[in-house]
Amino acid sequence: MAHETTARWYELVPRVLEVRRVARVTPRTARITLGGSDLAGFQQAAPGDHVKVCLPVPGGDGEPVLPVFGDDGMEPTPPDRPQPIMRDYTVRAHRPEAGELDLDFVLHVGGAAAQWAAAAAPGDRIGIVGPRGSLIVPFDYDWYLLGADETGLPALARWLESLPAGVPVTAFVEVADAEDEQKIDSVADVSLTWLHRAGVAPGRSDVLERAVRAFVPPAGDGFVWFAGEAGTLRPIRRHVRNELGIHPDHTDIDGYWKAGTVNLDHHEADPDVADGGAGA
Repeated sequence: MAHETTARWYELVPRVLEVRRVARVTPRTARITLGGSDLAGFQQAAPGDHVKVCLPVPGGDGEPVLPVFGDDGMEPTPPDRPQPIMRDYTVRAHRPEAGELDLDFVLHVGGAAAQWAAAAAPGDRIGIVGPRGSLIVPFDYDWYLLGADETGLPALARWLESLPAGVPVTAFVEVADAEDEQKIDSVADVSLTWLHRAGVAPGRSDVLERAVRAFVPPAGDGFVWFAGEAGTLRPIRRHVRNELGIHPDHTDIDGYWKAGTVNLDHHEADPDVADGGAGA
């Protein structure tokens, strides 16, 4: 069977949204619900869809600084004006009937977006741009293998919530410890395993790799999706291709961040597939 992945593209529209609610999904993850008239016309269609979050400038008036777009895309900001502070975040949920958008923020130390999210309150304002497009993977595979760390967890959760009833899904999620585990509903036939780093720093653990190496693929055609720290995903990508024999067109293994760097816009996608999303 030919499993055709399709792309859908959208106009990049800068939007200013207001915080409606803040909830702690786990002690280290905040779910920020955004809304406002600027959300009208917002589109997304795939679990990995992401937006660029535009943050307020520290010490400023609390208003987000948005990029300016021209005929050739985003234009450089003049040096005498505040520069946009942007980070990529996966859309956790979009409720167009309510005019709401959920984004999940991992509250790690030192991140500009994490610092904003930790202090966010109803009425605060933030900007978003995107998604620029959706990579739509069909739900006609015989089985799915999914994996992520905390940054890819919002997209993985959307995968589980979107897959049809009864389809076999094996999912692995790397987190610090049991406090970071989340309840995820799915009608698919899901085997979900939470993998704890047990004190190992994020981006330095091999728990995802070991879990994948122990995975035995079911019969039939499968699709493999992973997101997380770029270095930890490289051996997983090689194993999926070389040992499991999964065709590159049936994989999306995407580095959302890179250990040891300031995560401005890092995105190390699988070189053999289309760009499919960005980290939470």
